[in-house]
Amino acid sequence: MADRVRCEINDGVADVRLSRPEKLNALDDAMFTAIAETGESLHDTPGLRAVVLSGEGRSFCSGLDRTAFRAMADGRNWRPTGADAPSPEGLSRGQRAVWVWHTLAVPVIAAVRGHALGGGLQLALGADIRIVAPDAVLSVLEIRWGLTPDMGGTQLLPRLVGPDVAAELTWTGRSVGAEEAVRIGLATRTADDPYAAAHEMAATIAGRNPAAIRTAKRLIELSYTGTPEEGLAAERASLRAIMGSPNQREAAAAALEQRTPTFTDGADA
Repeated sequence: MADRVRCEINDGVADVRLSRPEKLNALDDAMFTAIAETGESLHDTPGLRAVVLSGEGRSFCSGLDRTAFRAMADGRNWRPTGADAPSPEGLSRGQRAVWVWHTLAVPVIAAVRGHALGGGLQLALGADIRIVAPDAVLSVLEIRWGLTPDMGGTQLLPRLVGPDVAAELTWTGRSVGAEEAVRIGLATRTADDPYAAAHEMAATIAGRNPAAIRTAKRLIELSYTGTPEEGLAAERASLRAIMGSPNQREAAAAALEQRTPTFTDGADA
């Protein structure tokens, strides 16, 4: 996987970098596999607190490799044998590469500079937060190639920008700059160095009660997938489970004593 995705974990933060800079981190078969397998490995990593997802070089991800589009134009199947087979969860290979971040228990922060186009934008949508460079360019580019988003973008994009803006971006494929991306909700905020800003945020998150962080992520997701009644009930149950736990008591004590808290992992933490 290292020739396509690099992953290092320090102080509870996973630094995940797409590593094909000479191709602007374009998505080929090896990249799809490496992204999904890296994310899946983090699902079982003890002590993980947050993830920073970025691309090496001058772009986050320029989308599907152009060799695939050349094959499509020639009527050839660019996918390897078996690549279209769904995962046990019923997801396609592209959906798996995005959904693995969306369903990760800890926060995922995408640091975007340069291009986030087509599949690259969909990958960024799998993160919880997107910090973009001032010169970043984002686009739902699939329509340019006569396609529709197929990596979960049709489900994630409307949550951020609303169905009408999602439709406009999907139907036109127009480019969106950083300032507009923040204004319409496609990005969280801008930063001159999104990678550094993402790591600063991840370090802050890593210093909070991990049970509260993970629970808050689940509750926010439930606000989209469940009813208000279900969400409010889950909120009440979650508070009962967290309040008085060792990590919650440590967070409160550290705040009162104005010191850095020390948290532990475990079901009862």
